[in-house]
Amino acid sequence: MEKRALGRGLSALIAETRDDENVAQVRDVPLRQIIPNPYQPRTLFDPLKMEELVSSVREHGVLQPVLVRRSGLDQYQLIAGERRFRAAQSAGLTAIPALIREMDQKEQLEVAVVENLQREDIGALEAARAYRRLMDEFSMTQEVVSQRVGKSRSAVANTLRLLHLPELVQESVERGEITEGHARALLSVEGEVAILKAWEAVVRRSLSVRDTEKLAKETKQVPSTPTNLSSAKEASPRREDPHVSDLVSRLQESLGTKVSLRRNGSGSGKIEIDFYSESDLERIADTLLH
Repeated sequence: MEKRALGRGLSALIAETRDDENVAQVRDVPLRQIIPNPYQPRTLFDPLKMEELVSSVREHGVLQPVLVRRSGLDQYQLIAGERRFRAAQSAGLTAIPALIREMDQKEQLEVAVVENLQREDIGALEAARAYRRLMDEFSMTQEVVSQRVGKSRSAVANTLRLLHLPELVQESVERGEITEGHARALLSVEGEVAILKAWEAVVRRSLSVRDTEKLAKETKQVPSTPTNLSSAKEASPRREDPHVSDLVSRLQESLGTKVSLRRNGSGSGKIEIDFYSESDLERIADTLLH
């Protein structure tokens, strides 16, 4: 089955590893000589889809070679094609067609991550983690990631924002309890406590995405007990200016992270920008300074 194109895609990455055509070889490699990829970013495999693939392999064999690299005498390390490799094992095959490439560990990890992103069934959270991994481990900017995976920079930035949700909400998406649409709606709620409260309401009341969006607009972060009149004014709910809300959204899209606007009673305030690692901080600083 032909792989759908995805930006420069896996083929481009493989081609970049070596220009010498003699380095690449396709041969049937015994399954016992192949060890799993330690950098495999995918940990969950749909049982039903795997069974379908196993049935196909039993009937037709493995039609597309897996990608491996030599890791010792008569031993190879799997780089791409984890599902085909597992299906071949389950189908009782003793060997599998493999494209043998020479590449270092960095190239191996990058190819594994990008191949994972080429799946049609990849979820937004899994994609977000893959984007983040490319950025953290390869010091890629959002622009470079978008070019690698064939997505717009804004699409990559919006997907990355899902990682700002509390772990409980992310797990709820992965369990299928709420959809990615619900999760995106909850991103507009300010404050982890408020997000979790809204999420609980969504699950308890089985709200639709549209109703979740309405709830998010109505939800305000629960303020701490004010100690004086000034803090009471600061904590009191206010109707947000649509222009300001749009500005915050544009900042979040541009920076690829959560941006919070804090106002006080005098009309001034502050902007808070979240970061999640040293490389993330450097990326944001680079975006702001350039």
